[in-house]
Formats: sequence, structure tokens, C-alpha cells
Amino acid sequence: MRLPSLAALFILAAAACSRTADELPQAGDTTGLAPGTYRRSLEHDGRQRSYLVHVPPQAAARDPLPVILDFHGGGGNAQGQREYSGIDTLADEAGFLAVYPAGTGRTDDFLLTWNAGGCCGYARDNAVDDVGFTRALITDLETATPIDRTRVYATGLSNGAMMAYRLAAEASDLVAAIAPVAGAMSLEDFNPSRAVPVLHIHSVDDPRALYEGGIGPVFPLTTNREEHAPVEVVLDRWAENNGCADKPEVVDVRSTRPDQAGEGANHTATHLVYPDCDPGADVELWRLTGAGHVWPGGVPDYLNAILGASTDVIDANREMWAFFERFQLPAK
Repeated sequence: MRLPSLAALFILAAAACSRTADELPQAGDTTGLAPGTYRRSLEHDGRQRSYLVHVPPQAAARDPLPVILDFHGGGGNAQGQREYSGIDTLADEAGFLAVYPAGTGRTDDFLLTWNAGGCCGYARDNAVDDVGFTRALITDLETATPIDRTRVYATGLSNGAMMAYRLAAEASDLVAAIAPVAGAMSLEDFNPSRAVPVLHIHSVDDPRALYEGGIGPVFPLTTNREEHAPVEVVLDRWAENNGCADKPEVVDVRSTRPDQAGEGANHTATHLVYPDCDPGADVELWRLTGAGHVWPGGVPDYLNAILGASTDVIDANREMWAFFERFQLPAK
């Protein structure tokens, strides 16, 4: 009797996000978007695709701004990821464009997935060209507002994290650095054309994208189960690619206060850094305990019946922006 109630919750949450997104203004071609949030559409590979872009107040100066691509999880949508991750607030403070691409599925605006290689769902099964779509998105965005092409970064949750990894591996000329959250790389072929900086954020207690790897639980509303790569094996692979030493070193440990009440009590976050990487090719990990399949610092108790315990032991947005600020694409 439990699955129908979870399924209903999942559909209602996605539908609510879809209605909110439909209310956003459509952004046409212009020499610069005013501060605000817009929906933009484009055609790629025979499909109508879309994305949301949040433009910070700093855009009024018409200077090129950095871009963070924030990919939603499997079964989600762009507006849901925008609301859950809350990156708009930091975008307004720090002065970057927050972009939320929409995946594909059997419906237009919910239960969407990304073709991240070995995962997931509709996008993988239909060989959707999501790397090409992301390239087209950046080109389209540049027609609407000035962007700094040397400072395009990618993050995402779960299947969206896997998509960020695919961009780093197959479009390393496009993204300067990535910060995947709660999703490991899902690629057989791994031949990046350059060393891309990686900051991974993941809980060892994640009930869905298993930290140690293996087949995860059934995906809501389906009979699908996905194979997950072990997080530290993936990072070791990137560390080797980026010229780093074999073993990471602990540089910081944080925890919630022992006297805190609620499910966030006694959560920990350990920051591990691989030493001696090639210049501008850092590989780092925030390894959490106690948290679920969640965005640290995101909306608390969001679908926790499905995702597990939320946490604020770190603020994923601020950690990834501090990481991103250190890198830009090398000069050609």
C-alpha cells in the first residue's frame, strides 16, 4: 500500500512545479535580458527543448557573466530543480546566470530524464543527444544575454549529476569545472580531451544512488532499477586523468551540533582533496553521513519519503561556487 501513496506524492510535486514554470515569461532574442527568470525554447535534433534562466541584477551592466548549468534529477523537471536547489539566491549575490535545462520524457514537463550514458530512462533508451542539446543551449543563451564562455560550469542532482559528468568527459571544451551531487559517472568510454576540475558531493547513506555502487531501488512509478558506480572509484579515475596523487587527504570535517533536534542531528561532512593534481585540475569530495539522496542546504524535507533525510551540514551551493570561482577554460 505504500508505493501508490509515494507515486501520488511524486506526481503531485512534479505537476505543481510544471504549473509554476508555465507562468514564467518566454524570453525572445535580445541584446541582454533584464534581471528576472525566463523560459527559453529551442529545437535540437528534431526535438523541441527548453530551459529556464535566472538573470541576476549584475546583468544590467551588460558585462559577460559566468553560467552554472543545474541539471534536475531523473523524474524531475527544470522548475523543480530550481526551487529545490535554490541557486537563484546565490546567483543574485555572486553575479552569475543560473540555468536549469529540461530533460526529455513521455510528457513535456515532468518525469524527465537525461541521457548520461548508462542512465537513465527515456532519454537513454531513446539515445537523446543531451550533450548536443547543452551545446545548443549555451549558443542560444549567448544570443539572449552576454555570457563568459570561459566560465561555464555544470552541476546537477542524481541523473543530473551523471549528466554533468558526461559533459566533463565529452564536452570538456564547454565546461570549465563540474560539481555533481548524489550521482556518480555512468560512462563506459572515458577519454576527456583535457583535465576537468571535479567537486563531488554525496552521502554514504544515500538510499538511491548508492555510494558504494550497485543496483539501486526501483525508481518511483516504474519497474526500473539502475546500476550505480562506486563514488570513490569514479573519483580515482578522474584523479588519475587529472594527474593527481592516488589517495585523497582530509582537509576539513564538519558536523551538525549534537544538541540539535530532528533528523539533521549528528550529520557529518568530510572534505577530501586529492593532492598534486595538474594545475587547474583539482579533484575533491564532500563525503556526508546521515543525509539521504538530497541537495545539502536545499529545501528541507523535500520528498524525504523518497529521497531520505535532508541536511544542512554543508551548503552545496556555496561550496560549489567557491570551487567554480577558481577555474576557467584554458586559453586556446
